[in-house]
Amino acid sequence: MGLLLLAVDGSSDQQASADPQVAAAKAAIQELAGALQSELKSAIQSGGPASAIAVCNTRAMPITQKVSEAQGLNVSRVSLKSRNPANRPNDWQTSVLENFERQKAQGADVGSLVWSETVDVDGEPEFRFMKAIPTGDVCLLCHGARLSPEVTEALAERYPQDKATGFALGDIRGAFVVQTPN
Repeated sequence: MGLLLLAVDGSSDQQASADPQVAAAKAAIQELAGALQSELKSAIQSGGPASAIAVCNTRAMPITQKVSEAQGLNVSRVSLKSRNPANRPNDWQTSVLENFERQKAQGADVGSLVWSETVDVDGEPEFRFMKAIPTGDVCLLCHGARLSPEVTEALAERYPQDKATGFALGDIRGAFVVQTPN
């Protein structure tokens, strides 16, 4: 998996791949993505896309918390068009997501967009890592421009302030975020 690392310190992807913090962030993201995909796939197979919305609503945050605890990191997901208000980005995350959008507009492969930095927060170093989440075919069932009536109804019920629809294949759905714990 070739990743394009946009580190503020100017490090290359090869240098960053050797960084144990980057490796730990990638492992945490892989664990979270795998767990979420497994639950969603099972829900879609057993009850269709509307069932996946129920799983996201009740299981995504506990799964994310479990991965965070297991990895000893703060792991989350954010989006410029969030479904869950808890997944709204803060200022630095918004800046990175907007940068990802600019890179996509210039032809970058969304699946390769990653970013990291270490900053000083109250006298302590904080490692920050983000990886873009590309919109795939299955994502369009609940995040696309044309949703089934069942999905539209489930979204209205569970996420009345939903902004996470209208995506097309290959769009930036959001990003995984990994930070060292405070």
